[in-house]
Amino acid sequence: MEDQQQDMRSLKAIQIDALREVANIGAGHAATALSQMTGSTIMISVPTITVAALEDVPPKVAGPEEPVAAVLMKMEGDLKGQTLLVFPHETAQRLAELMLRRPQGSSTSLGNLEQSAVKEAGNILSGAYMNALSDFMTLKLWPSPPSLAIDMSAAILTTTYLEFAGDRDHVFCVENEFRMVDFNERLRGFFLLLPDVESLQAILRAVRLG
Repeated sequence: MEDQQQDMRSLKAIQIDALREVANIGAGHAATALSQMTGSTIMISVPTITVAALEDVPPKVAGPEEPVAAVLMKMEGDLKGQTLLVFPHETAQRLAELMLRRPQGSSTSLGNLEQSAVKEAGNILSGAYMNALSDFMTLKLWPSPPSLAIDMSAAILTTTYLEFAGDRDHVFCVENEFRMVDFNERLRGFFLLLPDVESLQAILRAVRLG
């Protein structure tokens, strides 16, 4: 476990670049799918990818007491683990409006319909990233149905951390900026990949670290 954490901390720039390219491909597919779903042009910037301890991630997403919406999915197949797509609460509301093709400011809360829309957006985004990883590693991956959690940033990540404590400490964190071309808006979201021990080693080998 300690060697594995050291491996992740010592990822070289060229290896981070390989992972960024995988994330970039996934982001491109996600942008296309979201544009079709929303009927508006959405572009996703080249992602920022970091390897971080899970407990250090919340400040990147939002203040610890700020509410966030997190779409959780299990990764199954040749690689196993969990993915977590996290949006600040206001971003989730705006994303729901776009998915439901409603005017800006029309959603004042995340009701059942809005939550379903956010889950579907999360399903599209996480699925696109998993497909890109699957192609990169020539392995079969498939996601479980998404679930949605709405809570304070620290609570969401702490719950996830506790669930996986003992299996892993560090995670891959991909920060995306969504550019809504038609509305001249920018939104942020975070995709976290939490592979199990064997899958982590396989990913590290794929970028010539294992």
